[in-house]
Amino acid sequence: MDKVVSQKIEKWTTSDVVKNVLVYFINFIIIAMLVMGASYVNYKDNSISEFFQYLSDIKKPLRLFMLLAICISVMAVYFTFENKNFLRNAVNSEMLFLIMEVALIINFLVGKYVDIYLRPLALVAILTLFLTNRRTAMFMNILFAIVIYLLDEFGGSGIETKEYIAIIIGFSNGIIAIYLMNNVYSRLKLILRAWAISLPTILFIFITSLEIEFANSTKAFICGACSGMLTVALFVILLPIFEGIFQRVSSFKLAELTDHKARLINKMINEAPGTFNHSIVVSNIAEACAIAIDEDSLLARTCAYYHDIGKIRRPEYFKENQAEDNPHSELTPELSTNIIKSHTIDGYQLAIKNRLPKIIADVCLQHHGTMPILFFYDKAKKLTDGEVDVMQYSYSGPKPQTKIAAIIMIADGCEAATRSLKNRSRENVMKTVRKIVSERMELGQFDECEITIKELNIIIHTVVNNLTGVYHKRVEYPKVNLDGISEELNKEEDEDKKEE
Repeated sequence: MDKVVSQKIEKWTTSDVVKNVLVYFINFIIIAMLVMGASYVNYKDNSISEFFQYLSDIKKPLRLFMLLAICISVMAVYFTFENKNFLRNAVNSEMLFLIMEVALIINFLVGKYVDIYLRPLALVAILTLFLTNRRTAMFMNILFAIVIYLLDEFGGSGIETKEYIAIIIGFSNGIIAIYLMNNVYSRLKLILRAWAISLPTILFIFITSLEIEFANSTKAFICGACSGMLTVALFVILLPIFEGIFQRVSSFKLAELTDHKARLINKMINEAPGTFNHSIVVSNIAEACAIAIDEDSLLARTCAYYHDIGKIRRPEYFKENQAEDNPHSELTPELSTNIIKSHTIDGYQLAIKNRLPKIIADVCLQHHGTMPILFFYDKAKKLTDGEVDVMQYSYSGPKPQTKIAAIIMIADGCEAATRSLKNRSRENVMKTVRKIVSERMELGQFDECEITIKELNIIIHTVVNNLTGVYHKRVEYPKVNLDGISEELNKEEDEDKKEE
């Protein structure tokens, strides 16, 4: 997932600053202790006195702490200027540190007790890629390559070659992993591409074996070739754990949620089939729009699948699920409005109850913003001689907070409006879509997300292209008497049997 869901910049509080400072300081100490612990394990194998001799030379530990402090400071500066919203939530920083610490422990253990060339150096890159985005993964890959160098340099890993080689191999493995695994939603494809991650390690072993006499060159080549596979295997094991702990959404999770066998989707298919069909069309439109403005297309598709999930609580009150009888004909406009607008809150509650990612639950709540429900508002005005509070007949909001939520709002409204059109020519669809977007702009529905006029125009054209493709004109089939045709076919069959 190489795209970030665009959000408005949130204001920092004193609490946010304090939490981040604590997270960075605590994890700085943890990583330093891990490197020191690695040096203790390595030196203890030879002689415990060597470890104390290592500590007695204050310059070496001091250099380690200084270099680590620089790395951690660079990380803080990077996120301060690159993505303040990401940094604002201290949980995000803790997630990245925990990924790095777990990977550091695994790399040390594999290098110490199996082989130095089997180490999964690209583990941080690939985990960060699927839990955040490609740019963050690139940065964390560089940072982890430096940390691995510090582990080899100050942890006494016993590498026969120069420690700085770990930076080159680690960086190269991570870059290959990021570009090969980006937008891969199949575990089989991950396994098939895993071998390419090992190429820099294999190349380095080959170059080294030409220059010096390599005692275990066969073992080194085998371990180097398997390092990519080990990276992917560990990734598959660790990803669900990090998803659960930090409530993150990976492409694998989104792909699972759009499976028609998923619990809520299956329930919608059985109990609200009209809503499900509407959601499928909206998902196709939303995905195309997200691609057009460089947002996360799989996330947009998944949010569209679930945006109307709240309707399964009272499916018969929504037009797409009704056959002939409309229960609203026996209700007051006020009660009908309360039922209709409750589907956003019901959807949010269902999503949270079923442990769906919060970003999907938020779209359930935001996809109608604070728009008025015009049909029942107009009906109420006629019954009360115009004395009606429009807020009473409007959705409770909030307005869309992200571009994905804005896309779902537009796609949802345009699909419903176009379906009711008698004339679905491109010109008429374009007119309808522009009207819907203009109404929402006039009512300030996009004021709380960072969507631009340019992006709205791109979305309009994308929506029109998709809707005209869905509701295109069909060939009028001629009226033919099938009885006559069937009689002729039967005669031909009888004649064929006689000839046989």
